[in-house]
Amino acid sequence: MKILVDADACPVKEEVYKVAWRHEVPVTIVSNSPIRIPVHPLLDRVVVSDGFDAADDWIAERADARSICITADILLADRCLKAGAVVIAPNGKPFTLSSIGAAIATRAIMADLRAGAVGDPIGGPPPFSKADRSRFLSSLDEALMRLKRGR
Repeated sequence: MKILVDADACPVKEEVYKVAWRHEVPVTIVSNSPIRIPVHPLLDRVVVSDGFDAADDWIAERADARSICITADILLADRCLKAGAVVIAPNGKPFTLSSIGAAIATRAIMADLRAGAVGDPIGGPPPFSKADRSRFLSSLDEALMRLKRGR
């Protein structure tokens, strides 16, 4: 088992470390620029080029049925799901094969609305909350337990 983190804008890295240490699962933090991580034998940091989707490509190429991917990127989530990985957003909501199509469609609609917005811009997601952090911890713990049991 392994955890792959799309880390550049991930607000739950510390939570990933704590859960991974408790379950003794290796974590790879993937980013376009160096990110400080704790020194620990289960933690690895990969810095990819600053090319478009370089971190996404690195993660998607290594995602498999024994992986948990942490990302807010809907298109990366889709790629990881297709590779058999479990995918969890930083707010704790899982991406699934049955929900990813709607998420991609909503993403496209919101991009179109933002592109055409005049005056009051259309905002992004709500601010990250304590409830999101708590939901994430629970979701990651449950996903690791499922993988340990063989799904």
